[in-house]
Amino acid sequence: MAKKKEYNEQSISSLKGAERVRKRPAVIFGSDGLEGCEHSFFEILSNAIDEHREGYGKQINVTVYKDRSITVEDFGRGVPLDWNEKEGRFNWELVYCELYAGGKYENTSGGAYEYSLGLNGLGACATQYSSEYMEVTAYSKGTKYFISFKKGEPASELIKEPCPKTKTGTVIRWKPDLEVFTDINISKEYYATTLKKQAVANEGLLLCLSWQNGDGTFEKSEYLYPNGIIDYIFETVGVNYLNEPVFYSTERSGRDREDKEEYKLKINFAFCFSNEVQLIEYYHNASFLEHGGCPEKALKSAFTGVIDKYLKTNGKYKAKEAKITFNDIEDCLVFVSNSFSTQTSYANQTKKAINNPFITEAMTDFFKHCLEVYFLENPQPADRICNQVLINKRSREQSESMRVNVKKQLTTSLDISNTVDKFVNCRSKDKNKCELYIVEGDSALTSCKLARNAEFQAIIPVRGKPLNCLKATYDKILANEIITDLIKIIGCGIEMGGKGKSAKAGQTYNREALRWSKIIICTDADEDGYQIRTLILTMLFRLLPSLIREGRVFIAQTPLYEITCKTETYFAYDEREKNEILLTLGNAKYTLQRSKGLGENDAKMMSSTTMNPSSRRLMQITMEDEAKTYEMFDILLGDNIAARKEFISENGAKYLPYADI
Repeated sequence: MAKKKEYNEQSISSLKGAERVRKRPAVIFGSDGLEGCEHSFFEILSNAIDEHREGYGKQINVTVYKDRSITVEDFGRGVPLDWNEKEGRFNWELVYCELYAGGKYENTSGGAYEYSLGLNGLGACATQYSSEYMEVTAYSKGTKYFISFKKGEPASELIKEPCPKTKTGTVIRWKPDLEVFTDINISKEYYATTLKKQAVANEGLLLCLSWQNGDGTFEKSEYLYPNGIIDYIFETVGVNYLNEPVFYSTERSGRDREDKEEYKLKINFAFCFSNEVQLIEYYHNASFLEHGGCPEKALKSAFTGVIDKYLKTNGKYKAKEAKITFNDIEDCLVFVSNSFSTQTSYANQTKKAINNPFITEAMTDFFKHCLEVYFLENPQPADRICNQVLINKRSREQSESMRVNVKKQLTTSLDISNTVDKFVNCRSKDKNKCELYIVEGDSALTSCKLARNAEFQAIIPVRGKPLNCLKATYDKILANEIITDLIKIIGCGIEMGGKGKSAKAGQTYNREALRWSKIIICTDADEDGYQIRTLILTMLFRLLPSLIREGRVFIAQTPLYEITCKTETYFAYDEREKNEILLTLGNAKYTLQRSKGLGENDAKMMSSTTMNPSSRRLMQITMEDEAKTYEMFDILLGDNIAARKEFISENGAKYLPYADI
């Protein structure tokens, strides 16, 4: 390790040229990892999109090569690269080698760009600085220009040659540098999502993606929304809406403070309400505002105020009933805004939120006015919308009340041994070591108790067959003593809300309160045992899917056969193992019997086959594809009777014993 230097006047230094980005990429891109690399691509794409916004070029081509180099081609005016008399330098140097240099600083006073996504003069230069190499080709006014860079420095002179005057645009190929970013493997999904969002925000712009596979072939996809956000909403909801999607547009002028310069604002938004789909997205100057800012504040204020007023005016609220919140609205709202301004205050260079006071005020006023007029002109859809919001509110309140009751019901004292009948605790309190065995019946409890390691293995018996939690309501589930005892012992509550809603389960689910490193289901290897095992798995899938995702749920495999030869006993867990053991015994005499139930096994056998970590066999339960997992649970244990009949018809014969011939 180098000796630490003294801190003095000579300790201060400044980064120069490309090192300003290469050594500190997160300052510009928000991260030195994959997210930062993704944003460097977006900077180049943004410049191409700005050309389209100004009316030049209706198509942008993005090609991603298997070495993760990228090409962005537009058909705009062509980036200026030649000599700049005013600056006394070449434009290629200003655009690609100088931070805070560009052509978008005069968009409020008649500059070359009005509503541009690029504003700061950072993106093209920062991306060039952070590249292993970059090649820029521009076509403008009958001349083709070319220049290349390597590791942030020029690698060639500016080359000029004639080209057809009808050919215009810019082609940039570059490769993000692994010396700058920790990861440059941008996924195909990121490119597809980004181009789709840009097609939504830029009506009529065709974005084409070519992705090179490892074998050299290319996959191609295109994104085009001729009418922008209204097309996107119709695509999203189909026919599943409470009111047909509507579109509104306006232009305003204003300033963020009395002493600030006035600027222009365009507001476009479209919305509908739906019982099936929920979507809220904001775009500004074609940038997807992941964190919202102005439009999010405006939407919440305007829509909540208008719908609350409608409910009061039309006597929809019950006496002393609490007001709706925006959460009740967003549960059934499909809304997309797409705004443009000649001056924008982004939260930072990554442009994921805006915070202009004038934009917030103008949007709030416009959203409110449009929704009020829509309600007046469309009384029947208005009534459906507001009734649904009220249903959402009352459902939320009921769920919150249930969560509180569930929390009370599932809360146990520190001595859980005294609160759950026949639960056998372990001595250790180490959550990373303790194991919970869920066993079948009291007889299995006895044998498992004798065979366990009392230091870290606890046991809870299941008395009878558990409730099918996939078909039952929460009220019925929480009235079932077998289920509530299991949940109390597991300790972390339940994830209420069902498929797709677990993110809202924080009030009843506390991951930190989980008491066990492993939850092990231990049942007999017979039909009843398999059914009990399946019902316990169903309970965990419905109420605690996160434990399955984390790989904390296991099945203890129990042997099917005991084979005794002289003084040795062998255990076979399936037919194949049985046959292999018999082959090794050869002509020796042996006895073969079907393994007994857990309750009939002695402690030594239970320990070696089922409970001792060094010799037991555990099957970890995982969900490789959650959607397919849910589908199979629904077919086999849910209310989908038609699908169950079809499945049994197609697959039932596979599980029937072979008939004697």
